[in-house]
Amino acid sequence: MLRKLLFQHQDKRQLVIAVIGAFLGMTFLITSIHYLIKVNDFGKGAEILGPNTIIVQKKVSSFSTLKMTKTDFSLNEIEQMKKEPFILDVKPVESNNFTVSIETNDPMVPRFRGNIFIQTVDPGFLDVKSDKWHWKEGDTLVPMIMPRDFLVMLNTYMSSAGIPQVSDELAMDIKFKFALMNDTMKEYVSCRIIGFTNEVPSVLVPQNFMNWANKRFAPDAEQKITQIMISGKENEFGLVEQMLKDRHLESKNAQVIVGRLKSMVGTLILVVLVISIIAVFLSGLVLIQYLQLLLSKNLYEVRTLMRLGHHPKTLVRTFLVYFSKVFGLIALLSLGTFIGFKILLDSVFESGGLYIDTHLSVLSILALILAYSLFALASYLSARKGIYEQNNG
Repeated sequence: MLRKLLFQHQDKRQLVIAVIGAFLGMTFLITSIHYLIKVNDFGKGAEILGPNTIIVQKKVSSFSTLKMTKTDFSLNEIEQMKKEPFILDVKPVESNNFTVSIETNDPMVPRFRGNIFIQTVDPGFLDVKSDKWHWKEGDTLVPMIMPRDFLVMLNTYMSSAGIPQVSDELAMDIKFKFALMNDTMKEYVSCRIIGFTNEVPSVLVPQNFMNWANKRFAPDAEQKITQIMISGKENEFGLVEQMLKDRHLESKNAQVIVGRLKSMVGTLILVVLVISIIAVFLSGLVLIQYLQLLLSKNLYEVRTLMRLGHHPKTLVRTFLVYFSKVFGLIALLSLGTFIGFKILLDSVFESGGLYIDTHLSVLSILALILAYSLFALASYLSARKGIYEQNNG
């Protein structure tokens, strides 16, 4: 009865326009938040490197071959790059200054041996999902991250020897050992694989092990920095790429492509997100104006109901319930449309070779709940203010 009396003068054209605006705004809002998160997470867990991180070295030219130019980095160069506003951090990649070889040390696997070089990077640049990535002097086992090419080479060798090939999981169970040597001494150290990477062409070991080994087997050698790791800000990879070009630096092509792709798609989605927020805000204002218009057209009915004994809280609750249902319908329609968009876009991304996580983003659902809550709160405050003004008048 109250609802029929209070909403008898409503003009639904403004309500329909506001509902359509809010529906479109909230749909694109949760869609853009979902894909902004998923694109930024693209590549995590699949590689050892952290997000937006690339390995860089100086381009080798004819002058470098003739030793007329340097291919290593000075500490001053690293500090200058750190000062760029689009750079989060720059760290050197340290290498061994002594001879290293690796061989299998497992009775279940035939002997395999090869000379390698090892490197170490700052742990902050790695995305290692393991509690085994540590070493201290006296430890009997060195954890290592192996380039995936090594596993391909190992499987090729085992296939030619008539031995079954191994998966990532089995390879992590195989026992290996390093042979560390210089001109006067040689020492064996047990090691084991804890992860693989397509981005780093060398075997990675913990920083403490590298420091110990360089000090023990090459105490007088100068530590030259021929590679560095650069971490760039989200959506600013184009500036990082331009810096590499200006400084005659290069990186692995796959890393550049992924960084560029994430930056471009992330920027596009961010623009859609901003437009969606504006649309939701404007449609919210239209809905609140519609509520105020309803109140102004029903001032006589509101005063009469309060004189007949209806408490202002009851009238406020009537308006709140009505608009909560409107907002709830908008939220459900937006959620359903978003799920439809998600199924379509996931298929498009997969067809294009962009294999992003297809699980529903919790943050996008929280954004929808937050938008609904803000709408409901704004309608409550607006109705309360208008009705209590009439009660006091």
